[in-house]
Formats: sequence, structure tokens, C-alpha cells
Amino acid sequence: MGLKFRLTVMSFLQFMIWGSWLITIGVYWFETKQWGGTEFGAVFSTLGIASIFMPAIFGIVADKWVNAEKLYGILHLLSGAAMFSLTLVDNPTTFFWVMLLSMFFYMPTIALSNSVAYTILKSNKFDVVKAFPPIRVWGTIGFIAAMWLTNLTGNKATEVQFYFSAAFSILLGIYSFTLPACPPPMKGSKQLNLVDSLGLKAFKLFANYKMALFFIFSMFLGAALQLTNMYGDTYLSDFQKIPQYADSFVVRYSTIVMSISQISETLFILAIPFFLKRFGIKNVMLMSMAAWVLRFGLFGLGNPDDRLWMILLSMIVYGMAFDFFNISGSLFIETNTDATIRSSAQGLFMMMTNGFGAIMGSFVSGILVDRLFTDASGMKDWPGIWFTFTAYAAVIMVLFAVLFKHKHQQEV
Repeated sequence: MGLKFRLTVMSFLQFMIWGSWLITIGVYWFETKQWGGTEFGAVFSTLGIASIFMPAIFGIVADKWVNAEKLYGILHLLSGAAMFSLTLVDNPTTFFWVMLLSMFFYMPTIALSNSVAYTILKSNKFDVVKAFPPIRVWGTIGFIAAMWLTNLTGNKATEVQFYFSAAFSILLGIYSFTLPACPPPMKGSKQLNLVDSLGLKAFKLFANYKMALFFIFSMFLGAALQLTNMYGDTYLSDFQKIPQYADSFVVRYSTIVMSISQISETLFILAIPFFLKRFGIKNVMLMSMAAWVLRFGLFGLGNPDDRLWMILLSMIVYGMAFDFFNISGSLFIETNTDATIRSSAQGLFMMMTNGFGAIMGSFVSGILVDRLFTDASGMKDWPGIWFTFTAYAAVIMVLFAVLFKHKHQQEV
């Protein structure tokens, strides 16, 4: 098998693991278990808690001591075992701790998958800016496949979604040991100081104004992504409480409707090389922020009937909102950092987006939704929720346009 195909399989399975439960866990939590919203916010924050330090730590390990592909495989085996254990849990507190353990092992693999792919591609003389997006797009396809599998098998409200995730994780863990070797670039090197010896040199990137701003805005956009993951499927499912929409396609197949967002990703991922080379990282990220404004605003205006087109358009613009930030940001890190700290830098990027950003998005939105947009009967004011998120994304977009300075040299 060719190297690109082998990396494509890795990418596909990497996001099947996540797609099996990430979008549907809210339906399982509120409809099946009927547990509280505060506990749900805490469980969702495990992604953020784990991402604060675990990707950076394991990025350092991959930079200095252990082959990245082997570390990647071990983490998936451990994550799969923890995810399987979730099916045995029957109270929200224990669920939180088991999910946290699973996320400790899973979240670092997202950054490591990038590092493994970049290392293998570069060692075989591929142009990563051109070669990586078509590989990464299959990760999105894997996410979609898992969402459809969960919905069409009738398991968006059952614990079977966690069985799916565990199985894919263990499969990828075994597969990872067959990938080409990705030795640590700093192994055996003489260290001059404590910072270097601990592998913390990547944190010095915060001393650079442009890189520091990039990481800060990564955190803010990470919070926006969390809002979609937490509330998207629950929002669509809640239309069943309105009689005229109760039996609509949107309600019955909410997860499949949500998957249009990921289908859109597959198109925008392939467009990234063109947009990056033509417009540069700043303008591409501004496009992402504008897409977040549209994403939330259209959700606030839409319904499953005469405004269904707004919901569908919101799904489509999500591809730009997500990819033009996450994938372009990863490539920005790859092309603006030294090879000796590259895995650590990718870990830092993950820490800001899926770490601090995720925690901020989970807790702040949870407080706002409970206190300002939920009535005594438990009904949520979804337009109010989405318009608040719209205003947040608009403010971030304006601030980024003013503060982030980056001169782009257009390639001919």
C-alpha cells in the first residue's frame, strides 16, 4: 500500500472514534439518562481539561523519547479501553471521571496524528501543504461515517455509540504499529539548560507577538467550536417539542442533518491550499470567523419548515468555519516553527483550541444557557442562545482583523 493511502486510513479511523459519540452524547445524556445540564457541561469540559496539558506533554515525549507512531498507537489502545468502560457507568459523577481518563489518552492523538503524517510525508519528499489536506479530508469522512452509523442503527440515544468508539480506537491502536517509523528528532541531543531538557522550548513561542496572538485567538475560536458540538444535535432534537415540527425529518434524523457540516468540511479542506497561497493565513482565518457568525446566526433564524434552508446553509458554512481555522492553523504552526519543537508546538495549538477554548466554551455557555435562556419547565430559548453566540463570534472577528498583523506574499 502507498504511504498516502496508509495515512488516509489513519486519518479515517482517527475521526471515526470521535464521530461515534461527540455529536450525539447530548441526546444520550438528556433523553436516555435524564441527567442534569450542569453535569453535562462538566463531562464535555473533559475534552478541554485533557487538552490543556496532555497534547503538549505527549508532544514533548514524541519530540524527545518515543517514536511518534508507537506513542500514538499506545494512546489509542488506552483510550479505547476507557471508552469501553463508559458503557458500564450509571451515574454522572463516575461518567465524568471515566470520560476524563479516556480524553487524557485520546486528545493528544489529534496533534500526534498531524505530526506522524507530516513526518512521514516530509521524509518521503512530499509537499505537506499539497499532500496533507487530501489525506485529512478522509478524517472528516470517517467522522461522517460514524455519525451515520450511530443514527441509522438507532443508537444516538444509547450506550452503543461508546462501543463503536472503543472498537475503532483499539483497531487504530493496533494499526498504528504498522506505520513507518517517526523517530524523535531531539533524541540523544545534548541539552544546554533545563527548559531544553524538559522539552519546554515550544512555550517560548508565546514571546513572539504574532504567535501569541495566534494562540489566543485559537482559544476563542476553540470556544466557538465547542458551542456547536455541545448544543447542535440537542437543538435540532428539541424541535420535537413543537407539535408542527415533531415528526419532521430534522427531528428524526438530526445527526444525519448535522453531518452535512462534516460533508461540507470535505470540500473546504481541499480548497485550503488554494486559499492559503492566494490570501494568506490572516484572511483565511477571517473567513473562518465570518463563517462562525453565519453558522450561529442562521441557526437562530432557522426552523424545520419554511426556514429549513437556513439550517442547511448553516451546516454548509460550518465547513469553512472549522477547516479554515483548524487545518490552516495546523499548517501555519508546521511552517512557522523549528523542526525540533514541531510536535510540541502542535500540542500547544491543541491546548489552546481544545483545551482552554473548550473549557471556556463549555462552562460559560452552560451558565448563560441555564440562567438566561432556560425557563422553569426546562424549555430553552434557542434563538436567544444562537444570537448570543453570533455576537460573540462577530466581536472576535473584528478584534482579530485589527490586532493580528501578518504580511502575506502571494504566490504566482
